Amino acid sequence: MPVATINLNLMQSHEVVNEQNASNPGPSSTCVRIYLRHLRLTVRCCVSSCLSLCSRSSLRWFSDPESMSDGAGVGPKFVGVAHHVWEKVCEKVKRAVVFMDAGCAESLHWVGGIRKLLQAGALNVKEFSSFEAGAPEQVKAVFVVSTLLKGRTADIIRDIVTLSSFQYCVVITAVSHSVHLLANNVTAELEQELVFEQFGELLCQWMGNLNYTGEVMHLPILIAPLVPHLFITTAYSSFFSFVPQDLRLLNNTRPDKKKFGSLNDVDYCSLPFELQIQIRSLVSSLNSMFELVQLKEECFAVGPTSRIIAGELANYPQAKQRRKNAQLKASIVFIDRTLDLSGSVAHHGDNLAEKILSMLPKFPGLTNDVKVNMIDLTAVQNNEETQNMIAPGCLSQPNDPSAKVLWESMLNMKHKEAVMEVRRHLVEAASKENLPIKMSLGRVTPEQLNSYVQLFKTNLKALENHCGLLQLTMATVQTLGHASYSKWDNFLAFERLLLQTLEDSDLSCVLTQLLSIIKSHGERDSSDYNLEEILVLLVYIYSVVGELKLDSTVDKAECEVKKALLRSLCDEPNLSQVLQEMTGCSSASELTSDIATDVVEQVFETLRGITRARAHMKQFKTLHSPGGNAHQAMYKPLVKQILEEVFHPDRPDTVDIEYMSGGLTELLKTGFSMFMKVSRPHPSDHPLLIMFLLGGVTISEVRMIKDLVSTYRPNCQVIVLSTRLLTPLDVTRLIFANDRLHPDIGV
Repeated sequence: MPVATINLNLMQSHEVVNEQNASNPGPSSTCVRIYLRHLRLTVRCCVSSCLSLCSRSSLRWFSDPESMSDGAGVGPKFVGVAHHVWEKVCEKVKRAVVFMDAGCAESLHWVGGIRKLLQAGALNVKEFSSFEAGAPEQVKAVFVVSTLLKGRTADIIRDIVTLSSFQYCVVITAVSHSVHLLANNVTAELEQELVFEQFGELLCQWMGNLNYTGEVMHLPILIAPLVPHLFITTAYSSFFSFVPQDLRLLNNTRPDKKKFGSLNDVDYCSLPFELQIQIRSLVSSLNSMFELVQLKEECFAVGPTSRIIAGELANYPQAKQRRKNAQLKASIVFIDRTLDLSGSVAHHGDNLAEKILSMLPKFPGLTNDVKVNMIDLTAVQNNEETQNMIAPGCLSQPNDPSAKVLWESMLNMKHKEAVMEVRRHLVEAASKENLPIKMSLGRVTPEQLNSYVQLFKTNLKALENHCGLLQLTMATVQTLGHASYSKWDNFLAFERLLLQTLEDSDLSCVLTQLLSIIKSHGERDSSDYNLEEILVLLVYIYSVVGELKLDSTVDKAECEVKKALLRSLCDEPNLSQVLQEMTGCSSASELTSDIATDVVEQVFETLRGITRARAHMKQFKTLHSPGGNAHQAMYKPLVKQILEEVFHPDRPDTVDIEYMSGGLTELLKTGFSMFMKVSRPHPSDHPLLIMFLLGGVTISEVRMIKDLVSTYRPNCQVIVLSTRLLTPLDVTRLIFANDRLHPDIGV
């Protein structure tokens, strides 16, 4: 988990630098020490210490009906929800050691970091692990988890408590009591929170004295506010919408007479237990969040997975009760990621933040932030031995007003404009600190930005004042100078070539084009595509092509690509993390020819399924816009098609955007509209539109949604929710190495 990693890195780096500079305490070593002390306050707190929204102001938003009469300013209300929940956590942590899992840690990372907890009186913040424990003098513990209080989670809590000397334990779970009842096969709703009470008794047993205090509570720790219009459900980062081949897996457990004909026939009760729990937990958390902002939503779905989740939310008993008194009307449209995988792996997005997320390594323990190497701002030499000496920077900067504005600009601007904005912020910061900066107009280069950054290195006050800005700048510099940066345009060119080939011929010709660039490890150089990147291109091709007309030509072309992939896979000297998960082998020496063959066959079975993902649709059947005399063939994003349909001036029936009724009244209203002049619910009916992409969203898609809504309906507010930010390599893992039907819920 990031908290523990950062804390460890800081302690190590501080000690090593002090030893290296003990005999030569010059300006450089002083700079390092000041920088490290500043990191102790900022980076150790996941560099996100946003305290501008306090609990009192958050509660005022939730209780003021006039402020929620329309969609204006809705984004800050959702940000306020995240802060409000963590303020509730902070009320429990005084004089306590806090243990937190990765799902909750990532939410805290974007809300305020562990500094929030330390300022509230926490003694320490540790990883949620059986290998951790409290110190002998620490008598109070707070556990913050995103999972059910049973199975692995309960075991870890027991291990930590029995190894410690606690007399007071508080457990805060993001999973509601109603979901705990479901997980324990209790169908009746109980007035008292029986499961939580029983777990509190277990805590006292583990502490060794029934007179000690064990307290258990639920808080909806769900979202991470990346910007005011984009929120990520951090605990559901591995969740992904159905892929057509999942139908076969579901049918394998059903008798012949009850097998499903399509994924559209699958209902909630037919899903595996683990997936039922995950979906119900998500629905419950959404309801809790909507209750805080007094939201009255109408649910719509695009795709079979979305249909199940939207239906569960529409008919959730607590949600029905909430809607009776809620005042902020909204439409929430759930969208299956599987329906448009091309958009999640494509490189047409002209966005700096997207490139940073795709090229830099993930921040330890997080799925939606990157690790920025900050060693160039210290006196430590930059080499392999020192890579983990200095705590990394990151993108989350809610406590630095200038960096926060810049981060939002990086998400909303085109690449060139964003790079120039980085330079402008850096120049303004240098001028404010009276640093000897030499202005340079024209093209922005990584060398130029790095030279500006170096001016801050010897000015301790400037370094401390602009630490957040410097981290975003270093992320930009490292991306522009990354070995894979030039490949971005190569991907884009190849994707356009594939689209044009599809226009002129069929899939077999496209696969023939791809075959020419598949090379084994020994044949590749740095400019060639590796195996994971070939998989990215295959996902793009099979998603955009749509339903296949299978013939011998396509079969033959696929066979040749399979052979090339098999050769390349068997030739890999070191398996990447994705390939390890796909093959089940931790090293290349474990990979046999049979295993590799099975993996390649499974890949193509999945790809064939992806071509059928939109087979049931009428309006959104294709992602491929044919070319003509005036323009070339183009990819047409599904999200764009949906928004064009939602905001069409004639308000036609949204055939592929299904309204999910929440009761008899809505059902009658929907039915009577077929033969009477009764208005059917429509996604454009309300001043707030929430788009929830199940399986992830890209920065380019978020920007496109924001721009399209402002164009079609300027007075409509839009919120984007998703399970994670996506990069092309994330998609390959979620499709080829992820058990979608049996998520790990720790039970």
